[in-house]
Amino acid sequence: MSVVGEKLQPTIFELSRPGRGGGKIPHPPADALDRIPAAARRAAPPALPELSEPEVVRHYVNLSTLNYSVDTGFYPLGSCTMKYNPKLNEWAARLPGFAGLHPLAPDAAAQGTLQLLFELEAILAEVSGMAAVTLQPAAGAQGELTGILMVRAYHRSRGDLERTEVLVPDSSHGTNPATASMAGFRTVTIPSAPDGGVDVDAFRAALGPRTAAIMITNPSTLGLFEARVGELLEATHAAGALAYMDGANLNAVLGRFRPGQAGFDVMHFNTHKTFSTPHGGGGPGAGPVGVRDVLVPFLPGPRVVREPDGTFRLEREGERPSSIGRMRSFFGSTGVLVRAYAYLRAHGGTGLREVSDDAVLAANYIKARLAGAYEVPFERACKHEFVASAADIKRRTGVRTLDIAKRLIDKGYHPPTIYFPLTVEEGMLIEPTETESLETIDGFVAALLEIAREADTDPELVTSAPHEAPVRRLDETTAARQPNLRWRGMTGIERPCSS
Repeated sequence: MSVVGEKLQPTIFELSRPGRGGGKIPHPPADALDRIPAAARRAAPPALPELSEPEVVRHYVNLSTLNYSVDTGFYPLGSCTMKYNPKLNEWAARLPGFAGLHPLAPDAAAQGTLQLLFELEAILAEVSGMAAVTLQPAAGAQGELTGILMVRAYHRSRGDLERTEVLVPDSSHGTNPATASMAGFRTVTIPSAPDGGVDVDAFRAALGPRTAAIMITNPSTLGLFEARVGELLEATHAAGALAYMDGANLNAVLGRFRPGQAGFDVMHFNTHKTFSTPHGGGGPGAGPVGVRDVLVPFLPGPRVVREPDGTFRLEREGERPSSIGRMRSFFGSTGVLVRAYAYLRAHGGTGLREVSDDAVLAANYIKARLAGAYEVPFERACKHEFVASAADIKRRTGVRTLDIAKRLIDKGYHPPTIYFPLTVEEGMLIEPTETESLETIDGFVAALLEIAREADTDPELVTSAPHEAPVRRLDETTAARQPNLRWRGMTGIERPCSS
């Protein structure tokens, strides 16, 4: 099996030629090396590539064209909300007053940014129905940790030290159990009912005096709104626990469901998902957290304060002794927050509701068109994403979900999220978002339907995909377990990677 395709090129080390690229630096004095202590000198020159500036620029620009991006194609990644991000928001984030502000600038020199952050907190509180918001967390997962640390501080402030458990449904985001563990709690997994919702009987049986909180992703990673959420929240509060909502799927319910108003005590927003920032590959992101009144005293510091004269400042150290403290350096991912502010102001309340309506419509349209070719485990209407399964295709033909994902690459589409959620065999979690045209969605559906037919007529064509990508199928397991993170010249019978 071939590994290297025509679109790839030699590495920058292979392009290197001795003596190139050093002409723009003034020649050092003749005694330059003599001025450096012998013990600090290299025994040999550093093994760095030598190229001219045009060669370096062309090398990396050519490599960049191999990247798949939201500006070049459709990302149907379920649970990620990878939608097109308006360039207006990019323009706003690049305004010199925001982009050039030093993070340690005094309050008097940062009034514009402080006002934007103050107003963004208020907007997010309105959207979520919460009493207050912190913008500090750097991502959704850190937002989860921030929320659960506030829950812990709340119980400790009341002397309720026996609450050591957090209930997490099996349809939640995978970070939820990790968050609870990091905060020192024991995770109790609650199974799903046949309809995809939380099993209420199992939930009630697990609730008790040791329960500190529940963590519910709503809509869930199955793409379903928790129809019994009121009953779950009532039981939670009756047991003396608090309710956390994972807001990663907020894009499905904007303008239609306010978690704080429904009874959730704390939630995080993925502003880079719901409110526009290109993300992936580890960042950038921002995970603001909203809380109801009982948790306001424990919010991380510093927060932005508005003085009676209308000016803004950051809280001073020790001003709010009950705070759980700082969660990250400076004030958070300010560039991401500027983008979110621009997005929210551009859409307004009615626009946000339309965002969710269109996202839900797109998901249900794809779900209806794929039914028959793929299994759809849950019949009731989904929200912004849904789960399809290739389990029956695998039983008939041996073609797995992974094979279908690789074959989609040949047809010009980024694969959806696969094998997640873990509760669905050979699952694909598909989220079209609201930003894709009908033609784009129809093309994606046509590709999946064609792959289903190929699995029946020529399964080897699918199991050996991709055929048109710059690289063929790689040994991803070995790459994850034994990563090769630096370039070394190959010798003997070595190959770029195993087939």
